Amino acid sequence: MSPAQVRFTAAADGDLSILQDPTVVAARRRVVVDLPWTWLRQVHGADVVLVGSPGDGAGREADAAVTAQPGAVLAVQTADCAPVALVSPEGVVGAVHAGWRGVHQGVLQAAVEAMHDLGATDVAATLGPCIHAECYEFGADDLALLAGRFGDGVRGITKGGTPALDVPAAVRAALAEAGVDQVDDVDVCTACDTRYFSHRARGDTGRQALLVWRDP
Repeated sequence: MSPAQVRFTAAADGDLSILQDPTVVAARRRVVVDLPWTWLRQVHGADVVLVGSPGDGAGREADAAVTAQPGAVLAVQTADCAPVALVSPEGVVGAVHAGWRGVHQGVLQAAVEAMHDLGATDVAATLGPCIHAECYEFGADDLALLAGRFGDGVRGITKGGTPALDVPAAVRAALAEAGVDQVDDVDVCTACDTRYFSHRARGDTGRQALLVWRDP
């Protein structure tokens, strides 16, 4: 069985936002990975698309996709939210757009459960570039909501000393609930690192992508 491939694009790979000319973004996708993509209309929820064949489910409203099919590229787009790749020894893979609302609603746990339904045993995760606590001032009520769900470890402090959400900590806590203990964090803050799009730091409308797939 071919191993899973995981790639996080950067701004240099071009804007992969779906809110542009479809022919332009399709051409950029082919340059990055020339296989059929399942891309999503992300809504900050917990729905998971089950991809039965390459390209299946493209354009669905959801924030995660899983598949056991070789040659099916799963993609999510981000600018500050957390992109999470999920892989298993059986070749079942998943891609998750983990914004704070989706994390609170259980999108990560739902994706892992969907992978188990496809035959995955041990699931490992890779957390890609996302905004970090030092750059992510967060409202007190929403922060209390997440801390009540995942514990005070999700609380952080910005560079200016104001309350912040620690997105990587929230992702790890949600994955731990799903039984995923192996989490590889690339440890890149999109707000600090100008190689990546950041809506919150720079008002960027562009999006980078997480891609996960098995070669045909």
